[in-house]
Amino acid sequence: MRGQGNRPPPEENLSVGIADVNESEQGASGNLRGALLMSLGMAAFIGNVTLMKLVSFELTLFQAIFLRGCCAAVVLGGAAYYRKELFVTLTGADAKVLTIRVIGEIGASLCYFMALFNMPVANVTAILQALPLVVTLGAAVFLGETVGWRRYGGIALGFVGVLIIVQPGTDGFSVYSLWALASMLSVALRDLATRKISSNLPSLFVAFVTMVVVTLVCALLLPTMEWKEVKGDTVGLLLGAAVFIMLVHITLIRAMRVGEVAFVTPFRYTVMIWALLVGYFIFDEAPDTATVIGCSLLIATGLYSFWRERRVKRG
Repeated sequence: MRGQGNRPPPEENLSVGIADVNESEQGASGNLRGALLMSLGMAAFIGNVTLMKLVSFELTLFQAIFLRGCCAAVVLGGAAYYRKELFVTLTGADAKVLTIRVIGEIGASLCYFMALFNMPVANVTAILQALPLVVTLGAAVFLGETVGWRRYGGIALGFVGVLIIVQPGTDGFSVYSLWALASMLSVALRDLATRKISSNLPSLFVAFVTMVVVTLVCALLLPTMEWKEVKGDTVGLLLGAAVFIMLVHITLIRAMRVGEVAFVTPFRYTVMIWALLVGYFIFDEAPDTATVIGCSLLIATGLYSFWRERRVKRG
């Protein structure tokens, strides 16, 4: 019966996968595949972001997420049914952490798109680069993982980078930056909960349940906003966004299972390359100096954190 046989979590300091890393697939080849999958997942993430921002010019927030979710849930459900992973018996522990993970995903989706619909792509994405640092801090505080003073210093410096991007108390401050911050914290909650899910719980099932719940929440919120006419080209954008978000789920889950967390996770930062290109060439959004400086600081401290983790693990 699925969902049984919960194994102890691995001893990594960072984790954003659905389950433990498969040790039989680790090593140089596994790390290379994981890095490629992570990079592909980040490109797909920006593909989803790009199409959803284009949709935002035609539809309201909850309407856009709801319609995208309907498309993605149907395909994910079909894939899970085909692989006999749609109906799963959950243990009490898995049900609890899956619930927490879904709550994190709801907050992440709603807050992120609230920010995205009202801010430049690069600015929103830059704030999310604090995620690995927040996950590291959360793992130390809530999961009891060991983090040395050097990495705590890196985390503190990373938060300085966030303040540079957000620019509180200045003319450059946007209240929607707070929505981006809330999204980042929600993703951290989701990722920390993910660490505790049994390795026997199918990834497709987790992705399907998450997508369905987020879609249902948006359905409940639909009456709070105007329902706008859905045109043919908008449907095409929504279908494309649904494909991209499914690709994001699949590639990121797989990336964390075939490679070492500390090696694969830094490739998340490739998302900024795509965000800057899309913002500039599609939306005519040039990042300001504060965003560039703050994001550079976040990436530098994040890379140091991963380097330090690998060094500690090697003894």
